Amino acid sequence: MTQINAYLKFNGNCREAMAFYKNCFGGELTLQTVGNSPMAEFMPHEAPETILHSSLISNSITLFASELTEPEGITHGNAVYLCVDSENKEEVKTFFEKLSVEAQFISPLQDTPWGAFGVIKDQFGFGWYLNYEVKTKA
Repeated sequence: MTQINAYLKFNGNCREAMAFYKNCFGGELTLQTVGNSPMAEFMPHEAPETILHSSLISNSITLFASELTEPEGITHGNAVYLCVDSENKEEVKTFFEKLSVEAQFISPLQDTPWGAFGVIKDQFGFGWYLNYEVKTKA
């Protein structure tokens, strides 16, 4: 099955952010630093503890992240949101509550005709759509 996964970029706080997301979603977190990479000899030597690549995998949720960025650096905007869709209302409520730590609330998690929906911008500046959808039987 082909899928699209989110790949987040951080400016020095990737380890902290991915630990936060692990607390929110559970799963297995792996962090690879520049210094421990097979590509270490080709990477910037001044920052061996910089996170080259990290992954958080929890059931069907996959988040990738890094602290390596383009020369112009990182800019956060509102053009991309991460969307968590679930058929489990309690799971969505739990994710919303955990992601809400120091978050900006855009739309509270509320009941909708299709299930429930809420929007936040988390403490790291990333926007999240959390959606619970009631599946109808055909």
